[in-house]
Amino acid sequence: MVQVVLGIVFVLNSFIVDWFFAAGSTLSSASAMIGAIILGYPIVVTAVRDLRVGRLSINELVAIAVLAAFASGDYQVAGVVAFFMLTGEIIETRTAEGARNSIESLIKLTPTKARRILKDGSEEEVAASQLTVGDVIRIRPGDNVAADGVIVNGQGSLNQATITGESLPADKKAGDEVFAGTQNLNGVLEIKVTRAGEDTTLGRVRELIMAAEQTKLPIQKIVDQYMGYYTPLVLVIGGLVWAFTHDLNRVIAVFVVSCPCAFILATPTAMVAALSAAARLGILIKNVADIELAAKINAFIFDKTGTLTTGQLAVSRLAPIGEVKPAELLLLAASAERYSNHPTAKALATLAGEAGLPLAEPKDFVETAGRGVRAQVNGADVYVGRAQWLKDNGIDGGFEKFVDLNETEGWSLIFIARNGQCVGWVGMQDKTRPEAAEALAELKANGVRRIAMVSGDRQVVATRVAAEIGCEEAKGDCLPQNKVEFVHAVKAKGYKVAVIGDGVNDAPALAAGDIGIAMGAAGSEVAIHSATIALMNNDLRRLPFLIKLSRSTRAVINQNFLFGVLFIVVGLTVTSFGYIGPIAASMLHVAGTLIVIFNSARLVRKGEEMEHFAPELVDGKAKPAGQLTPKMA
Repeated sequence: MVQVVLGIVFVLNSFIVDWFFAAGSTLSSASAMIGAIILGYPIVVTAVRDLRVGRLSINELVAIAVLAAFASGDYQVAGVVAFFMLTGEIIETRTAEGARNSIESLIKLTPTKARRILKDGSEEEVAASQLTVGDVIRIRPGDNVAADGVIVNGQGSLNQATITGESLPADKKAGDEVFAGTQNLNGVLEIKVTRAGEDTTLGRVRELIMAAEQTKLPIQKIVDQYMGYYTPLVLVIGGLVWAFTHDLNRVIAVFVVSCPCAFILATPTAMVAALSAAARLGILIKNVADIELAAKINAFIFDKTGTLTTGQLAVSRLAPIGEVKPAELLLLAASAERYSNHPTAKALATLAGEAGLPLAEPKDFVETAGRGVRAQVNGADVYVGRAQWLKDNGIDGGFEKFVDLNETEGWSLIFIARNGQCVGWVGMQDKTRPEAAEALAELKANGVRRIAMVSGDRQVVATRVAAEIGCEEAKGDCLPQNKVEFVHAVKAKGYKVAVIGDGVNDAPALAAGDIGIAMGAAGSEVAIHSATIALMNNDLRRLPFLIKLSRSTRAVINQNFLFGVLFIVVGLTVTSFGYIGPIAASMLHVAGTLIVIFNSARLVRKGEEMEHFAPELVDGKAKPAGQLTPKMA
């Protein structure tokens, strides 16, 4: 930059001398010559370096133009042409670096220092690179997490946008996993390190993004392949212009305007902008070719459990019997199950916590594995479990007549008895994701012709879930090999298929699709590496966004290519016929480069509407996204 500024000062000084003193004076020529040498030197050196390694590129065209102007004694033209060409190069370099920095800013958030807790409870500050698996570190409010780990003490809210792309903070407590690079907003956390350094989720994300930047689209590879023939062609055109006109200025202008910077930048600027937009929302694209391919996807095949559903039991029905109130029934069941680790116990505890019910302390707690629990709750003898287990413990069996749900459709039913009498039942199910129906409807609106769900669960369960979310095709009772066969069958009918799963047990099916998309990949190395695209969170609305981003990217690339081609064709025409000179040609070159860069930069803002939204307020507090209130029967 200093060299460019110094060079243009000398060139401008020559113009000033011409305007205010004697035109064409020795002082003016000397000043312009010094400026032309300063500005032209890096261009000529780069061209010579290319020729030494046997590479013929656009650098030679610029060097020839500058040298021709210099040799003819027109130092001002040589200096101005060199200035604009270097300015264009600086703009290209800074723009590419800026786009990459926008990605790096998402992932270079791991602190360099960490507070490691010693065995005596004291702290020592160590370099984050020295952390090893098993270390316990303390994270204070406002600190960034130095390594992946599990909270062993404390609770707080963490901003996980750098990993998952989610705009709302995530509440964390003991036993929850946290990721390097996320920010602790409040509370003091003690974290046991499970992954450190490059092995962290953040390290894997950085590795994948940097690898994606090194890949190229098929169309870009074709451009690179034929670019070696372009320079000789322009040299021939320049020779013909000289042969017919003997006007060196025309030849110089031809060489300047033919530099295809706008054409060359058409793809990479759009790709970096698209990668930046995707990474901001927690979408990792391993190969930029997938951005182009995603625009052609017309069939989506989803796994069910953990993809279209949450993969965790949730309470959907509270059905008291007699005079018992729903809150009373929930209090009895959740209190009795308080010390159980069964998924039903966790679902009851979650709902009780959301409802603000203070649980009672169970006494004489006894759990029969897979059947139920018995405990004393507020002086009452409470049984919570399967219908048969309650019958085996002397509870009257007439309570089953109150049930209006079918367990074969994916419902899990537990019954609650107090002092020998059934007081109600609870219906649980693997809940569909609240945004699933919206996401699938948006995919259809974007031209996806076939949406199917494959599951290892029973066909009746798969059919019910599909009906809830508007999926027209559901196939149950599928083993992993059956899922792969289904994907191959859809592809055989001419569809471009994207397979979406959790990235672990669905790895074979993910690999079988044209694109494999792993859901909820944060913290899972298997998920990140088993698919071509990894969604760091479980928001299915990222899928329609990916399709729209892909189509927008392809449109921007086509616009850039069209502009680049027209720019060169028109530029060669007007310079060959002498309508514009070398200086105007160099200015047009910079303008063309800027147009392509600004057109591509529009992609960076894609998806901004998905980053910020107002959470629903419940009693003055933000309600977690996707939280559902169960039906009270």
